[in-house]
Amino acid sequence: MAPAEVVPPQELAPLSEGQRLIDVFFAPSKTFADLRRSASWWAPFLITAIVSLLFVYTVDQKVGFRKVAKNQIQSQPKQAERFENMPADQREKAMQTQVKATKIFSYCFFVFIPIWYALVSAVLLVTLKFGFSADVKFKTLFALTNYSGLVGLLKSVLAIVSLLAGVSSDGFTFQNPVATNPGYFVDRAAHPALASFLTSFDIFVIWTLVLAAIGITCISKVKKGTAFAVVFGWFGVVVLVGVAFAAAFS
Repeated sequence: MAPAEVVPPQELAPLSEGQRLIDVFFAPSKTFADLRRSASWWAPFLITAIVSLLFVYTVDQKVGFRKVAKNQIQSQPKQAERFENMPADQREKAMQTQVKATKIFSYCFFVFIPIWYALVSAVLLVTLKFGFSADVKFKTLFALTNYSGLVGLLKSVLAIVSLLAGVSSDGFTFQNPVATNPGYFVDRAAHPALASFLTSFDIFVIWTLVLAAIGITCISKVKKGTAFAVVFGWFGVVVLVGVAFAAAFS
């Protein structure tokens, strides 16, 4: 009998940017596997910037930055007390400064997103390379964080819809605009550490972390268990730092 012909494994067909963006929600492994071919990240960043600006504009129109600044101050008892102890003219001047700073930072926030993703990618790179000898590149991890972060935009979209629907702006903050985590129901002024801890367990944050872990297994030879341990391990560190910060400065 003639020997059976060996058929070489077929490579996955390259994805378009549109397919990547859709698959990250419904078939994430396809998107992340394609990052080995091309670590392009401009498409998710462009969408992130657009949604971020739409969210901020909606808040500007439906809530107003004076209300946003006031809510932020009231959520921090120490800062609220300092404001209350100021003379009326100084308090108004300080409020105007706070409103202006909040507005400028909010509209420019999308600029800082790649910086945050670069920091996250650098931490993951060092952990994976030196801790687990993973064959992974910074640019691929950077693209991975950009694509994984797309699911977080759903929270901004929900916030936009709720504000347009006329939901009360009392207590609105950019940090926790909709009830997608248990921390939303905790009085941050009364229980800052607890609110910070519970806010961390957000539906979209967990979804993002799961995608990041899946992505790491797709772009490297790291086992799934190891990838999840790395991602959620660093998440635990961030949560503890946030809780400590909230307890110390709120």
